Amino acid sequence: MASCVEELHFSHIHIPVTIDQMIPVLPAGPIPAVHGSRLYLSNLDNMIGARVFTPTVYFYKSNYMSSNRKSVTKTLCDALSRVLVPYYPLSGRLREASNGKLEVFFGQEQGALMVEAHSDMGLAELGDLAVPNPTWAPLNYRFPNEEPYKVLDMPLIIAQVTLFACGGFSLGLRLCHCICDGIGAMQFLAAWAATAKTGTLVTNPEPCWDRDFFQPRNPPKIKYRHPEFMRIEEGSSLTMSLWKSKPVQKCYKVSQQFQAQLKSLAQPNDMLGCSTFDAMAAHVWRSWVKALDVKPVDYELRLTFSVNARPKLKNPPLKQGFYGNVVCVACGTSPVNNLIKGSLSETSRLVREARLSISEEYVRSTVDYMEIDRPNRLEFGGKLSITQWTRFSLYESADFGWGRPSYAGPIDLTPTPQVCVFLPDGSSECSGATVVCICLPGSATHKFTEFFLCLKDLISNDESE
Repeated sequence: MASCVEELHFSHIHIPVTIDQMIPVLPAGPIPAVHGSRLYLSNLDNMIGARVFTPTVYFYKSNYMSSNRKSVTKTLCDALSRVLVPYYPLSGRLREASNGKLEVFFGQEQGALMVEAHSDMGLAELGDLAVPNPTWAPLNYRFPNEEPYKVLDMPLIIAQVTLFACGGFSLGLRLCHCICDGIGAMQFLAAWAATAKTGTLVTNPEPCWDRDFFQPRNPPKIKYRHPEFMRIEEGSSLTMSLWKSKPVQKCYKVSQQFQAQLKSLAQPNDMLGCSTFDAMAAHVWRSWVKALDVKPVDYELRLTFSVNARPKLKNPPLKQGFYGNVVCVACGTSPVNNLIKGSLSETSRLVREARLSISEEYVRSTVDYMEIDRPNRLEFGGKLSITQWTRFSLYESADFGWGRPSYAGPIDLTPTPQVCVFLPDGSSECSGATVVCICLPGSATHKFTEFFLCLKDLISNDESE
């Protein structure tokens, strides 16, 4: 089965990029916000984990439609300007209100930012475009001396078009997570792309702001422990392993066949079964812990992952077109020893229980919890966080008229080395493969690959039970 998992490699290259012009992009028409207007952001938008920009990049190879290089930037700017009318909150800025929460404010500085750049390299020199590559960082614009996690008084959309010598180009996009989650970002991106492709404004569905839907209850009712927000007591070798050495980004293409066999092996001994995500998350978690050789073995580890709560909301349902944050953080916990010596099915059951714990009441409890005790720092130690991008229409949403991108997705995971990302395979539309990207200390990469690729041990353990 090892042949069903392919380790993907990327080139360590230097990309020379020259910035040619900075273009502020304002809404093309009137918007329902005047100077001094403010928009409420929900407690889900205010989660500390959402106070970031999510950087992605999209590559487009040269073809007859993009031969006029200058028209690429103009097409994107014109379409963005049009789409910023219905998506007008993205033309504002974030600031902190008196209670410490973020809000969208409309003042002197408004609009998105489009950056036009060029490189003397060709796309072919960038290596394999099927896997995230940290050396692509110059393709996403960052302000000089920009502080990490800075979101206040920043354009909420920062886009960079980089024109390559071969005629191809990339679109680097930084979108503020406070305004939209992954599904909301895809909704916005699809509207922008369809507008560019047709030359007229296309919004399907119509965007809905409606952040008051997630107003906290009065009085707040916290019905769950919410371990996902609890402070992590440093007491293991994990943080030292991850943060004291330069992390290495590793990526693996996992075939549909491997995932199917893994799911079969991961079925808990009950009637509820498990999902492919449960099985994959459990296998990654166990392989990660084994590779890092975490001590002490009785230390309680966490696995966290975001769950789309839209289908959970029934009373009342969320309006179609809502593009804000509607994610809850699911959290599973286990002693190190159980992950190392226990079965895959036991770990997959933990993942499943965490996933199924997200209910409508859990969403409301999360909103109320953050009203009373909003975490103000990111917790890194003692956990692995898995982000699932496989259900985002990354490739389908990004056809601006130049065809499907060669690659669509993130660039660099190393700034947060406790994060693992599941990505769709962009090399084929129907392969069903998943690209797993994870960061590890260099000393642990070989062990992780060995544990992750090998199902033989799982099969023998399963038979011996």
